[in-house]
Amino acid sequence: MLKNIIGLVAGLVFGYGLLISGMTDPAKVLGFLDVFGAWDISLALVMGGALIPAFIGVWLARRQKVSWTGEAIELPSKRTLSKPLILGAMLFGIGWGLVGICPGPAWVLLGTGQWQALVFIPAMLAGMLLYQLFEPRISG
Repeated sequence: MLKNIIGLVAGLVFGYGLLISGMTDPAKVLGFLDVFGAWDISLALVMGGALIPAFIGVWLARRQKVSWTGEAIELPSKRTLSKPLILGAMLFGIGWGLVGICPGPAWVLLGTGQWQALVFIPAMLAGMLLYQLFEPRISG
């Protein structure tokens, strides 16, 4: 039960943060990505500001064996770049650059009734299913 409450609160805080920062506005995101045009630096400041709580969270997690819910904390140990990681990052970047939406903000957009989410989320889910089908070939 505690795990669900923590997840709900974290999700609500994250979604609210996306809304107030402008990360759910595709036009604002595309303005941030347009570094050679009318560049909007504000989202860089948002992402830079997000590093502070992220560093604190990782720092705290490294010093604990279990989470607040009593589960073991498992931090990533892999430090090498793999072909699937690079390919996934490229596809994510291309998609983000084309439409100005990424998965987290897409769910917030859906909750606010934006039509873009009704197009993006099915496309995202289809991409996830295609990955599941082709993943053995990519990794192998």
